Amino acid sequence: MRIFDTTLRDGEQTPGVSLSLEEKLGIAKQLDKLGIDIMEAGFPIASAGEKEAVSGIVKAGLDAQICGLSRVIKADIDACLDCDVGMVHTFVSTSDVQRIHTIGKSREEVVDLAVDAVQYIKDHGRACMFSAMDATRTDVDYLIDICKRVEEAGCDIINVPDTVGVMVPSAMYRLIEEIKRSVSLPLDVHCHNDYGLAVANSIAAVEAGASQVQVTINGLGERAGNADLAETVMILHTIHGARTNIKTEYLFETSRMVEKYTGVRVSQLMPVVGENAFAHESGIHTHGVLVCTDTFEPGVMTPEMVGQKRRIVLGKHAGKHAVK
Repeated sequence: MRIFDTTLRDGEQTPGVSLSLEEKLGIAKQLDKLGIDIMEAGFPIASAGEKEAVSGIVKAGLDAQICGLSRVIKADIDACLDCDVGMVHTFVSTSDVQRIHTIGKSREEVVDLAVDAVQYIKDHGRACMFSAMDATRTDVDYLIDICKRVEEAGCDIINVPDTVGVMVPSAMYRLIEEIKRSVSLPLDVHCHNDYGLAVANSIAAVEAGASQVQVTINGLGERAGNADLAETVMILHTIHGARTNIKTEYLFETSRMVEKYTGVRVSQLMPVVGENAFAHESGIHTHGVLVCTDTFEPGVMTPEMVGQKRRIVLGKHAGKHAVK
C-alpha cells in the first residue's frame, strides 16, 4: 500500500491555516521521516510563494516523491514542471453539477481537456496522476469512460475523489470495484470527511482494490477535512495486516508538529494521536488494563507503536487499583 500525503496542499486549505515557507519545509522533512511515499507539496500556479515552497521542497533532497497539483491547463502544468516535481497531479470536474456550474464545459470537452493534459505531462517525462474531481457524484458510465481515455493517454495512476464526502463505505467499495474492472491502472482515493466517513471510505476502497490512499496529518483539509493519516495507516497495519512504509512510532510527534504550525488543535478524543487515545479512568477499565492491557485496549495497537504513552487518570470513576 502506498501513502499519498496532501497535508501541504489540501491540509493547508483548512480555513484559517497559512503556512510559511519554513513551516512547509519543516513539515515536509517530518513527513519524509515518517515514511510517506508521495508528498503533494502544493499548487504551484496559486502564487509565487506557493511555487517557491514547492521548489524548495523538491530541492530538499527528500526520499518521498514530490507531487504538484494542476488543473488541466498548460500554465498550471508548466508551473509544476518549473518546480521540477516528479509527479504532476492534474484534475478536472466530471460531475454534472460541477462541470456545468464551475467550468461550463460539455462532457466531451472535459474528456478532451483531460486527455490533452495527461499527454502533455507524459511528453515532459513526468509521472501523471489524474483526478476526476467529484467522481462520486459523476455518472458512473461517464466516469469509467474518462478513466479509460486517460489510461490510453499514458496516465500512471487514477485518483477517485469523494470531493464532498457523500459516500458510505459500501457504495465506495462498489464504485472502486467497478472502476477496477474497467481499467488496469492503479487506483487511488481522496476522501473528504463531511459525514465523518473519510477513513472508513478509504479503507473500503482498499478492500475493493485501491492501492493508494490520500491522507493528511490530523485529518486537515477543506471543510471537515480529509482522511486522517494515523487512523488510516493503523487500521491498515493492525486490522487488515497490510504493509506501508510508514514508521508508525513517529505518528504522535508528527501530529504535534502539524498542530503547532497550523494552530488547529487536536481533539483529546482523536483516535491514535489524541491525548485520551490510551488514557483510562473508569475503575473497571483501569483494573483490567493494569492486569492485562488487552482487556480495554485493541491489543494489536499499543501506545508505543504510535509514539504515545498509556495514562491512568484519577477522576470521579477511579477505583482502588488505579489509586494504588
